[in-house]
Amino acid sequence: MRVDIFDFELPEERIALRPARPRDAARMLVVGPDKGRLEDAGVRDLPQILKPGDVLVFNDTKVIPARLRGTRKREEAEAQVEIMLHLRLGPDRWKAFARPAKRLRPGDRVDFTAGFHALTESRDGAETVLQFSASGPALDAAIAAAGELPLPPYIASKRKTDEEDKEDYQTLFADRPGAVAAPTAGLHFTPALLDALAGRGVESARVTLHVGAGTFLPVTAEDTDAHKMHAEWGEVSAETAAKLNEARARGGRIVSVGTTSLRLLESAASEDGHLAAWSGETDIFITPGYRFKAVDILMTNFHLPKSTLFMLVSAFRETEEMKAAYAHAIGAQYRFYSYGDACLLMPKEQDDE
Repeated sequence: MRVDIFDFELPEERIALRPARPRDAARMLVVGPDKGRLEDAGVRDLPQILKPGDVLVFNDTKVIPARLRGTRKREEAEAQVEIMLHLRLGPDRWKAFARPAKRLRPGDRVDFTAGFHALTESRDGAETVLQFSASGPALDAAIAAAGELPLPPYIASKRKTDEEDKEDYQTLFADRPGAVAAPTAGLHFTPALLDALAGRGVESARVTLHVGAGTFLPVTAEDTDAHKMHAEWGEVSAETAAKLNEARARGGRIVSVGTTSLRLLESAASEDGHLAAWSGETDIFITPGYRFKAVDILMTNFHLPKSTLFMLVSAFRETEEMKAAYAHAIGAQYRFYSYGDACLLMPKEQDDE
C-alpha cells in the first residue's frame, strides 16, 4: 500500500523535548474499544482501565551509549565520522550506520577516543559492518567510555544530550544492555504506578527486544512492499511464555507496553496465539491487514508521520481512526514522540460474521 496514506501534519511545538515529571503524570489518550471512541485520560488511570488478570508486558532492554565519534584513517588521509551501532553480530562485530557514509569503505580503520578502533568489513549504503579491536565485556566498557546516549534525531537536532537524559531515557525495567533506542512506552511507569496496578490484580511480565537505530529511519519508499525493515534481536523466556498463555486461558488480556514488546510477541506467537520460548532476530513489519495473534491491548506513544510505527498502530485499529485520534491529540495539545504522552489502543469490537 502507498506510504503517503500514513502521512499527517504535526506542529513542531507538539514534539516533547523532556519527559513528564513525574513519569506517570503523562497524559494518555484511550482509543476504542468501539470505533471512533476517544477518551482523554492519564497514565495513572491504567489501574482503573485494566482488569484483574490482565498482564502488562514490559521490554527490559537497556539503552547503551551507541553513538560513537571517530577518526577514519586511510593511508595519510583522515576524516571525522559518526557511527551509530544498531545490531550486534558477535563479541567484536556490530552492524552500524555511518555518517557521512561516503567516508567509509571496506578496509578503512576508525579510531575512537577510548583507545580502541574498528575495521570496516563491508558497507551497503549508510549501513556498515565493523570489527572492533576489543571484544566482549572489554568492548562494552570501551563503548561505554567513548559513546554518547543516542537521543532520537527529532530531539537531538533541537538540544544536546545531558545528564538528565541518562536517567530519563532508561525505563524502570532496563536490565539487559543492547538497545540503541529506548522502548519509550515503558518510560511512563513508576514504582507507585506498578504498586497500584498490582493492587488491582494486574500482573506483569518481561521480554527483551534490543531496539535498533532502524526505528528512527524514515520510510523513503513510495510503497510499503518496497520498505526494508532492519532486524533486531529479541528473546521471550519460557517463564514469560507460560505466564502469558496461562493468563489468556483464564480470560486475561495481554497488554503490550510499547510496539517493541508487541513486535517481539507477534514474532514469537504461533498462528493460534500460543507462545513458547523464543530468541533470535526479527524484522517483522506490521501494516494494516495484519491479524494480531498474541496481543490484545497496546500502550504506546505517539509516532512519526509515515513511520513504520504509525503503520503498526493503524493495523491495530484502522488508519482513518488513528488519523482522527492523532488529530484529536494535536488539538488537545498532547505531547508527541519519545518523551511525549501515551496512547492506549483497546481491542477492536469483533464484527458479527
